[in-house]
Amino acid sequence: MQNESVITNYTLEEDNIIDNTIRPESIEEYIGQEDVKENISIFVCAAKMRNEPLDHVLLYGPPGLGKTTLAFIIAHELGTKIKTASGPSIEKSGDLAAILSSLEPGDVLFVDEIHRMPRYIEEILYPAMEDYSLDIIVGSEGNSRNIKIDLPPFTLVGATTRAGDLSAPLRDRFGIVSKLQFYTEEELKDIIKRTARVLEVEIDDDAALELAKRSRGTPRIANRLFKRVRDFALVKGNGRVDKKITEEALNRLKVDKMGLDNTDHELLLAIINKFNGGPVGVEALSSSIGEEVTTIEDVCEPYLLQTGLLKRTARGRVVTDKAYDILGIERNNK
Repeated sequence: MQNESVITNYTLEEDNIIDNTIRPESIEEYIGQEDVKENISIFVCAAKMRNEPLDHVLLYGPPGLGKTTLAFIIAHELGTKIKTASGPSIEKSGDLAAILSSLEPGDVLFVDEIHRMPRYIEEILYPAMEDYSLDIIVGSEGNSRNIKIDLPPFTLVGATTRAGDLSAPLRDRFGIVSKLQFYTEEELKDIIKRTARVLEVEIDDDAALELAKRSRGTPRIANRLFKRVRDFALVKGNGRVDKKITEEALNRLKVDKMGLDNTDHELLLAIINKFNGGPVGVEALSSSIGEEVTTIEDVCEPYLLQTGLLKRTARGRVVTDKAYDILGIERNNK
């Protein structure tokens, strides 16, 4: 058992190293999101010309589209350091104070899952974002006092998959708000080929395109699938990723031609077979397939909605005719 644990830990560490290696560092290396890239380049350039900190930035969109990468690129383009945190990890005012007081002038503070930050922490963050000051209460009840800490100018970059869950006061304090869109197949193909170059793996164009088609418009998924196909190519081939080994690997991983996996199929089939095609509420759907509501809403639904396989209505989720066709199921008209 000890050996298995060591192997698991090594594999996770190796994957993290690979992820950091393939992450683009500059805006020129970042593929896709052209409008967002162009706007951020202008805002960064203007801030540097004025010798001022960049306005606070909010990046939102489905998971895996490059929000974290963009935050690091913003810091790189500004020529400053970046500190990272996640919304759920900031539980007390002292946690936030420790993070903010460690910043140097011009630094970027990246907060992932910022929508999960407690509301009372948000209220402490407001003056930090607006006036670069921190007002906190220290001491116990009856013996407490207010302390004001001056902060250096900094840029907060917040990332969220649920912009609607942000409170209005917090959302309004971001001067730059950018939505990241799903990537095209050509963009994903370029990302996969770049990853292959960085990892020194040979890949054919048609193999890269096949991977792109099954990556759900998401670079994180594209890179994850590429790494697994690379394993198949190494063990079952000559190390070169061609279309044949790519199709074999993805079929064995149960990723279909549209990029749908087992969970997607379970979700669509549950609506069809258990709820007569819908509408069905997300709570009932969650119970029927044994998946968390947040997994359905944040991971499965964005792509199913984007591809027109699922619809959201006031009464719940409904499977479309297109989904019936793809699954090869004849629709029973009500």
